Amino acid sequence: MDYEFLSNTRLFRGTSPQEARQMLSCLAAVTRAYQKGETICRAGEQICAAGLVLRGSVTVESDDFWGNRSVLSRAAPGDIFGEAYACLPEQPLLVSVVAAANCEVLFLDMARVMRVCSNACAHHSRIVQNLLALCAEKNLQLSQRMLHTAPKTIRARLLSCFHEMSQRAGSRHFSLPYNRQALADYLNVDRSAMCAELSKMKADGLIDYTKNTVTLLLRTF
Repeated sequence: MDYEFLSNTRLFRGTSPQEARQMLSCLAAVTRAYQKGETICRAGEQICAAGLVLRGSVTVESDDFWGNRSVLSRAAPGDIFGEAYACLPEQPLLVSVVAAANCEVLFLDMARVMRVCSNACAHHSRIVQNLLALCAEKNLQLSQRMLHTAPKTIRARLLSCFHEMSQRAGSRHFSLPYNRQALADYLNVDRSAMCAELSKMKADGLIDYTKNTVTLLLRTF
């Protein structure tokens, strides 16, 4: 376990590597490895532990009755997932979590996170504060996805998504956190139709792109 890395994650921010190491036993932490494509948590299950990605990446996905898949979010090293459901263990999952690449996940018992230990350590309280901030941020991200999928056309959805990514990067140049299929799933559109629209947007002088790097262009008339 890389405790230096752990202490620099959003959840453990403000703790030292030694403090992070001491807390793992307090939080009943368990590490598990998954292969790409393997389901980590399945919709309908109940969980009591949140996952913190140590290596690789995972996607949070929703599948409807007809097998249509929507990617709701992606968790990279240092990100957590499942914390809201783990805090409400009687609530079954409405989503599934799938390994987007070979990955390693640290699971933390949320009941122990929320219950201050007998030592009432300051770094435990700090993790609770960090968890609250992360939950608030994820609520904002879900709201942003709703804004991106609200427009009726694929072009409008792409432009909405790209505008947000550009703002986050503070530049007209930014890297997509998704591959083409994952981006299509995130925007809830057909992949082939989306790729065709990307080509049209490039031809119309709205964007330029190379692989996963996108540049927003100013149109001249």
